[in-house]
Amino acid sequence: MSDLTPMMRQHQELKKQYPDAILLFRLGDFYEMFGADAELAAPLLQIALTSRDAGHGRKMPMAGVPYHAVENYLAKLIRAGHKVAICDQMEDPKLTKGLVRRDVTRLITPGTVIEGNLLEDKSNNYLIAVNLDEKSTGLAVVDVSTGHFSVTEWNGQRFDKLFSELSRLKPRECLMPESLFSDAGFVRQVKSIAGMSIESKDDWQFSADAGTEVLVKHFGVQSLAGFGCEDLKLAIGAAGVLILYLKDTQKASLGHITRLNTYSLDDFMRLDPASQRNLDLVQRSFDGSSEGTLVSVLDMTVTPMGGRLLRSWVLQPLLNVEKIRYRQTGVAEMAAQTRIRQELREIMGKIQDLERLSGRLGCGRVNARDMIALKNSLSCLPLLKEKLQKTSSEILRDLNNRIDILPGAKELLEKSIADDPPLALKDGGLIKQSFNEELDELKESCRGGKEWIAGLQQKERERTGISSLKVGFTSVFGYYIEVTKSNLSQVPPDYVRRQTVAAGERFITPELKEYEAKVLGAEEKINELEFQLFLQVRDEICKFLPALRQDAESLSQVDVLCSFAEAAVKYRYARPEVNSGDTISIVEGRHPVIERYISRFVPNDTKLDQAEQMLMITGPNMAGKSTYLRQVALITLMSQIGSFVPAKEAEMGLVDRIFTRVGASDNLIAGQSTFMVEMNETANIINNATKRSLIILDEIGRGTSTFDGVSIAWAVAEHIYRLGTKTLFATHYFELIELAEEFSGIKNYNIAVKEWNEKIIFLYKIMPGAADRSYGIQVARLAGLPTDLLKRAKEILTRLEAQAVDLKNSPENQMELFNSRPAVNPTEEELKKIDVDNLTPLQALNKLKEIQEKINNQGLGRGI
Repeated sequence: MSDLTPMMRQHQELKKQYPDAILLFRLGDFYEMFGADAELAAPLLQIALTSRDAGHGRKMPMAGVPYHAVENYLAKLIRAGHKVAICDQMEDPKLTKGLVRRDVTRLITPGTVIEGNLLEDKSNNYLIAVNLDEKSTGLAVVDVSTGHFSVTEWNGQRFDKLFSELSRLKPRECLMPESLFSDAGFVRQVKSIAGMSIESKDDWQFSADAGTEVLVKHFGVQSLAGFGCEDLKLAIGAAGVLILYLKDTQKASLGHITRLNTYSLDDFMRLDPASQRNLDLVQRSFDGSSEGTLVSVLDMTVTPMGGRLLRSWVLQPLLNVEKIRYRQTGVAEMAAQTRIRQELREIMGKIQDLERLSGRLGCGRVNARDMIALKNSLSCLPLLKEKLQKTSSEILRDLNNRIDILPGAKELLEKSIADDPPLALKDGGLIKQSFNEELDELKESCRGGKEWIAGLQQKERERTGISSLKVGFTSVFGYYIEVTKSNLSQVPPDYVRRQTVAAGERFITPELKEYEAKVLGAEEKINELEFQLFLQVRDEICKFLPALRQDAESLSQVDVLCSFAEAAVKYRYARPEVNSGDTISIVEGRHPVIERYISRFVPNDTKLDQAEQMLMITGPNMAGKSTYLRQVALITLMSQIGSFVPAKEAEMGLVDRIFTRVGASDNLIAGQSTFMVEMNETANIINNATKRSLIILDEIGRGTSTFDGVSIAWAVAEHIYRLGTKTLFATHYFELIELAEEFSGIKNYNIAVKEWNEKIIFLYKIMPGAADRSYGIQVARLAGLPTDLLKRAKEILTRLEAQAVDLKNSPENQMELFNSRPAVNPTEEELKKIDVDNLTPLQALNKLKEIQEKINNQGLGRGI
């Protein structure tokens, strides 16, 4: 360190405090990176890697970005998963002798981003903390960009429920105790679900006492009773860790985090990671895209905050009938009131992202343009309330009553902030005329000096006779008088040479120097005063943060209700009758996503109740089995988020969970084959399904031998049936259709096809009864397999079918594999009847010989 230059020593001392972050070190108009940071960032940011003298002839790698464009580069670093420490100049270099004092003003991590251009508009950016003991799990969740802060805790099923929440939240960053972080298998599994950055903290920081102390101080309360979480010890510990981490990274007051919401997993339908993935709710399972998902169809929101809420509702369907109907009333009214809906959507489309504006305001990161965006948004609220006043549904009237137009905040912003301010806060132009008397006087003084300077050019032209003379200004040299080379002989003696340029010479006069000092001094004072006034206005607006948060939440709900109504009208959705019964009845149901991509979608009915608890669905590939299964699941989910559904009509008994087992994939990271993944998902269903669940099974047992697969599928179907769970079971194992003969609540259905001239036409209609065949060769023909190959396949199929008929017509060799009672073996029965205690040794030997001869003659040994 002693060999380094003073500036490089300063850099190295700050870097030691943030060893795992890329340090952006402010030097003049650039943020510079040095050493390993520069070597890492240069190729990632596609900027030049240079070097700088570090002292005693040593060269330090260096790469820099302009300070005014730093956010664009930050986005690349954060998306690559890096932490970034912003180091700013804490003094004005013009007023400082020697080394400028610098310090880190903010640590940006994937879970603590608040800048709009670094975030997705319609997705939350969650930071979470996980806290576990032997029996329970505590979870704390915060989005610092919006101020949403929640906790929950549960007993039992620690990992299953945690993984479901991680899949729902998709957090960017996770904090956990060191003792939990040391479990490499757990950390690997967590990362495979959420793909987030994980950081450990000392175990003691997660204690309930430490968390309570932090939270009570942050919220300024006596206890946590008002938040409903005082008994959730693990959750409290996790929440305290989040607040400490945010204060350390943001280095701000977090004034926008004004509430702590306590929620229970029991209030919502739980969707495990497999179901979220298989139903393509927010991301397509095969490429992660948002196109072709349920959210992409339903999301017609006009505000970013509405889009985020809609996504949240889709992933947290309600389990309370009254709350569902409460939402439905708003959707129904907006669907019926076309004009009001359109007017509301037009008004809301002019409102900025109040949640994230509030977030930047609470963290002290707003600029003057943010303030104008806030003012313009508040200007829309009176008209919005006027339109909502015309509604009659309970939910819309409640939301209208919660919206505060905040006249005080709007009036202050109207009077203080310039209509078109610059982005920078220290370059002036922020404050309106007449807001501050001292500022007006300074501006008047500056204006007078500028007017004198503006008139100087004509005055000097007349005095010197040099018609080409001009007065100019540069930020380096200040004001000057420029004279071309051909006119230098006419320069008066009071001109003092300041600079030589290609075209001539630049001069200054004592009088110009005096006015320059007056103007520049006034401008410096103006800029500093405007900055201080802006900070005062910002602090005053911060007092409205709780009301702003409430306005944002209310507007989000209005936006989502209008979005659901817009989709219902545009796509011909019907209002489902949601009740607490156990019947699912859908008339002419459609898949909400698939129907958007094909010209003619064939609707289908569905009836699931005690009489038809399990539908065993057979039919060829590509006929529409998977689409039918998923559409029932999606209609069920849509009905429980308050949306209307793609059907002519529907009666939906409340479902506590939707389980799905579809598709085929492996998990190489976890060392699991396709069959193992399938069995894991099936086990999850078997162990957690209830009578109120809905199960979607699209093929079971395909990853192993045919007999093994059929046996497992049969046993799974029997087990689920005995659970009483409503189930749609699609299969290619025709043996399973025999289940309908043994169990009254299992019904066979098939996807109709029409065969013509060795080709098949898919009718996409579900019909009672089992399919008679799989049409595999016909489907292979559609896929484009060679004709010779298909001909050979047909020959083999004919031979195998003939062998199957021969086996079926040979009763002595046929076994009833799927009977609920095991087949009776005559030799085994004869052995059971022998009275061993009363047999002589000779009788026993004779009996043994007799049995041996039967086995040899009848081939029954395999059955023992």
